[in-house]
Amino acid sequence: MGLEITFLGHSGFRLSDGTHALVIDPFLSDNPVAAMSAEQIECDYIALTHGHADHFGDTVEIARRTNATVIAAFEICNFLGERGVTRVEPGNHGGRIQTDFGWVAFTQAYHSSSYEGRYMGMPAGLVISMGGHTFYHAGDTDLFSDMQLIGEIYHPDITAVPIGDRFTMGPQLAARACDLIGAATAIPIHYRTFNLLLQDASEFKPRTATVLELNPGDTHRLT
Repeated sequence: MGLEITFLGHSGFRLSDGTHALVIDPFLSDNPVAAMSAEQIECDYIALTHGHADHFGDTVEIARRTNATVIAAFEICNFLGERGVTRVEPGNHGGRIQTDFGWVAFTQAYHSSSYEGRYMGMPAGLVISMGGHTFYHAGDTDLFSDMQLIGEIYHPDITAVPIGDRFTMGPQLAARACDLIGAATAIPIHYRTFNLLLQDASEFKPRTATVLELNPGDTHRLT
């Protein structure tokens, strides 16, 4: 088994084990740095960390076209149902959803979550078991000490953490987060996309993880 991780830009990823594919936070159409369009995305599942437009993105269009199952907060799933997306798996913090490829678990994240003025439930991080590996996407969040527990419970091989500052952790706090999580590899996300965000990862220096910078469209493989 193995895991193919393709960075879609901002906070988005496509994960594949060669049989199934899951997309996280598919913000593409209005993403100034996206390397592919929503029409190019093929997947069986979509997982959302929260409801902000730069994460919810093209979820409705992709789910309708591919018939993908959307894994997200209960409130987001209700919203999707009102827009004709019928394949949904609602969940919440601490819960785990079994899938054809493994499972997705929800963790806490310190942020907010709304879409077009509507409350979209609590923001979350996502732990994904696929292809014999565990991927922890922290979502949009501040640093919190229970990241150490997340690491101890799930033992992620690789983690994606926001470093862009202002709306999430900056690079110094994100580095501390990685030290708590304990994954061997850390991918910086949620930076460079807009002028208000940090534009480089030079100050992102975790002590315990190797930093893997990906450009939109880049793919990293775990064997």
